[in-house]
Amino acid sequence: MDKVTHDLEPVFFKSSKVLILGTMPSVKSREAKFYYAHPQNRFWKTLENVFEVKILDKVKFLKDYNIALWDVLKECEINGSSDNSIKNEVPNDLEKIIKKSQIKVIFTTGKTAHKYYLKYFKDSLKLKVINLPSTSPANCKINNNELIKSYSIIKEYLNNNV
Repeated sequence: MDKVTHDLEPVFFKSSKVLILGTMPSVKSREAKFYYAHPQNRFWKTLENVFEVKILDKVKFLKDYNIALWDVLKECEINGSSDNSIKNEVPNDLEKIIKKSQIKVIFTTGKTAHKYYLKYFKDSLKLKVINLPSTSPANCKINNNELIKSYSIIKEYLNNNV
């Protein structure tokens, strides 16, 4: 069990309208110093399909589409990248980016991120929160088409159709 401190800065802009929250960066993401960096994680491929674009510059994509990206937890004890092993968690200060942006809805990626969001922020943030399936390679029961269909709701919120 390793004690891990989240050292990736949130990616957000004054224009950000939605916030996508994971639980904690994976080992590969921590090594690469960016979110969803495991080569088998389907997060970026799913967003490419939802928005029908090729994402060459991830930060530019997030800015262009008014998406903020961060994680629910600031630190925890964890075995490798296994969300199921998390203990002694400490939440991030989500308000610091919400106050500096236009975020009106939060999407959690996976059950564990959603669980910790509800535990720490449900009563304080008062924002709509929608849980999406995890794009992790460990979540093989959800196929790519199901992920694309689920994540399409992000586009609907950005286009104000919801």
